[in-house]
Amino acid sequence: MTDMQLSEEYQDLSDTVRAFADDVVAPVSAHHDETHTFPYEVISQMADMGLFGLPFPEEYGGMGGDYFALSLALEQLGRVDQSVAITLEAGVSLGAMPIHRFGTAEQKQEWLPLLASGKALAGFGLTESEAGSDAGGTKTAAMLDEDTWTINGTKEFITNSGTDITKLVTVTAVTGREERPDGTVKKEISTILVPTDTPGFTAEKAYNKVGWNASDTHPLTLKDVKVPEANLLGERGRGYANFLSILDEGRIAIAALATGAAQGCVDLSVKYAKERSAFGQNIGKHQAVAFKIARMQARAHTARLTYYDAAARMLAGKPFKTEAAIAKMVAGEAAMDNARDATQVFGGYGFINEFTVARHYRDSKILEIGEGTTEVQLMLIARQLGL
Repeated sequence: MTDMQLSEEYQDLSDTVRAFADDVVAPVSAHHDETHTFPYEVISQMADMGLFGLPFPEEYGGMGGDYFALSLALEQLGRVDQSVAITLEAGVSLGAMPIHRFGTAEQKQEWLPLLASGKALAGFGLTESEAGSDAGGTKTAAMLDEDTWTINGTKEFITNSGTDITKLVTVTAVTGREERPDGTVKKEISTILVPTDTPGFTAEKAYNKVGWNASDTHPLTLKDVKVPEANLLGERGRGYANFLSILDEGRIAIAALATGAAQGCVDLSVKYAKERSAFGQNIGKHQAVAFKIARMQARAHTARLTYYDAAARMLAGKPFKTEAAIAKMVAGEAAMDNARDATQVFGGYGFINEFTVARHYRDSKILEIGEGTTEVQLMLIARQLGL
């Protein structure tokens, strides 16, 4: 990628995923959304394409690509089905990437080939009822007795945690406490790999969500879950810090997904405005509609530039935390604003669930919440400014 122009390799990938999204994903999206069912047949084909292995080395069965390649795929999928896109994003960014970044050689050999193949999914169990952005609220605890961790606690809103192909969830847990001189207690938070077939691990009933209905999301219960000491992921006590770095990368991926959603709303609105007639001409000829769609395109274009910039910085080894926060905020808001405007362009049809713009309207709100709320992004940006 140079001067915001895609190389031939990146463009070919984007075009391939775009065609797949239009030809394979889009025709079944309404069904899975309506029935709240996980699209196993679509995910299987994505696995065969190598999408789950895009940013991982070939030695682990990956495609040898990078995070920008993943982001391009997410943008194209996000145009037509955010549930499918978030399944890929969470499976790679939250499921497999922590093992790639922080795992031991043994952990990588055991898990990465399986996860990169897309034949299995992993989730990341961070959020609790009182913990997420506030790590101090973490209550899930892990006690080490000789060479075994015993984990007890609950997790909330965990993506890819209860499918038939989910094999692993990495959980954050309090593994120790340190009393500070002022009398307060600092929690030592670590991350531990928990295979889903471990006794005591339960994916509870799936949530009934406003959107992302074909994405798998469950609360989790861990009751006396016992795993080997070797399942510690990364350095003890660095679990939350490590996850924050994963989250910085993930914000680029979410921004790409949101950009796709924003662009999808533009594309649908342009098509509809050229076909729908009112007062003797296509509604796109009316300046009120044309200007609304033009503003939507400006949002999508701006969102794309922000995530391209953040990705370029990351791949160049430069600091990108602030740029990722900007991209996530700008793209998430673009997706929500474009979904609202697209619904207005479609009128009554925009309020009917079988229309894709209605699904985008329901799906896009979470893009201003998940992987760091808009307020968290503003906090990060302001902090970088010294405020």
